[in-house]
Amino acid sequence: MSGQNLTVVWLRRDLRLVDHPAFVAAAERGAVIPVFIHDDSVANLGAAPKWRLAQALRVFSKTLEDAGSRLILRRGPAQEVLDELIEETGADAVYWSRLYDPEAIERDSRIKSTLKDRDIDAQSFHGHLIFEPWDVETKQGGMYQVYSPMWRAVKDREVDEPLSAPDLTAPGSWPDSDALDDRQMETAMRRGADVVAQHCKPGQDAASAALAAFSAHRMEDYKDRRDFPGEEATSGLSEYLTVGEISPRQLWHAALRGEADGKKGAEHFRKEVVWREFAYHLLYHTPRLVDENWREGWDDFGWTEDERLKEVKAWKQARTGIRFVDAALREMYVTGRMHNRARMVVASYLTKHCLVHWRVGQKWFEDCLTDWDIASNSMGWQWVAGCGPDAAPYFRVFNPDTQLEKFDPDGEYVRAWIAEGQSNPTKTALSYFDAIPESWGLSPDDPYPDPVVGLSEGREAALAAYDKLKSDQE
Repeated sequence: MSGQNLTVVWLRRDLRLVDHPAFVAAAERGAVIPVFIHDDSVANLGAAPKWRLAQALRVFSKTLEDAGSRLILRRGPAQEVLDELIEETGADAVYWSRLYDPEAIERDSRIKSTLKDRDIDAQSFHGHLIFEPWDVETKQGGMYQVYSPMWRAVKDREVDEPLSAPDLTAPGSWPDSDALDDRQMETAMRRGADVVAQHCKPGQDAASAALAAFSAHRMEDYKDRRDFPGEEATSGLSEYLTVGEISPRQLWHAALRGEADGKKGAEHFRKEVVWREFAYHLLYHTPRLVDENWREGWDDFGWTEDERLKEVKAWKQARTGIRFVDAALREMYVTGRMHNRARMVVASYLTKHCLVHWRVGQKWFEDCLTDWDIASNSMGWQWVAGCGPDAAPYFRVFNPDTQLEKFDPDGEYVRAWIAEGQSNPTKTALSYFDAIPESWGLSPDDPYPDPVVGLSEGREAALAAYDKLKSDQE
């Protein structure tokens, strides 16, 4: 390969060719070797996100083959794998898309420094976000800690159009690759994988089709209907964003086209794209968001992290006796996803009514959600728990029953996911029993349980814990 510019594109959460700045830059300078590295950051993923990533890799491998390229899969520490590839291929550059969690930043910074010391062209590119965390500041300088002013700061900014897929030049010879049918990424899902697979359509083409369908049929009513979990009213794009099968810039411009066409819900959809950006900005500037209370003074709140409690067991098994909570958790076990309104109710019940630490729920979601995202998941749990970024001047305790009356008045959502007590349960409700561990010993013939924590008593306990926290700080 002497005399040929050769770039290794190190893929992580960017499994697409469309709107991929690192791929475009690599293609402009010569031949490209796309590589995915199964390092500790992959090995330590929860069962569902790791399974979903494997599906994405399998489809993206075919996408690259159709483009005249190839996906190289390697295992081991990223630095060692990249060094081996450079030695094997003579590559003189390594490009990748930026990530923003503290572990990725530390790893990527170290790798970039090491490669540059060896005269390797090492560059990171945007693509996972629209607005880089260091490019959005308050008038006083520093990060936005409240969402609304951040939205106002960025909503009128010019955002470049998404990039077209580049033409990829293959190297003179390809390095060896591990097999993509290696099931080490998929076995942790056990029998649940076959159930969730029925609700998963991976790949950049599927992502683009989903965005097109949403824009054509649901964007108009998005603001008014997005909170109704029994309706198909959201975009369904979260899992595609998680593994980078679509870019946030594609969503932004789809929303702008919707606004230009007069679609009422288009701007609100763009606001939700910025909500995701807000989570990443918080993560970048305050990495404690991942595992510590974001707000000061919350370390003494009366939470427990004892996962042996009956309340935690009932919550995990979707047998709390609170129908909105149980329906939402069952939706997650069957589809790998959970409606956003339902996530707030589920998180509130665990952290407020059951007084269980948000880290317990965060960890469980990390294992069970195919669209798990480190920034959105961490911020979401802390926002609901009360210790995260929130401008609300009160201690919010969602009432699952009143939420159900408001957002599922006809009971469609509950019927779709809870089989117990139905004479003719839906297929999705029965699928829950196929997805969960057999060791739980649950059956659709079981009686539906009484509440593990009543709503009134749980609310009173939560408010008492909050009042105690405040009085102890006075």
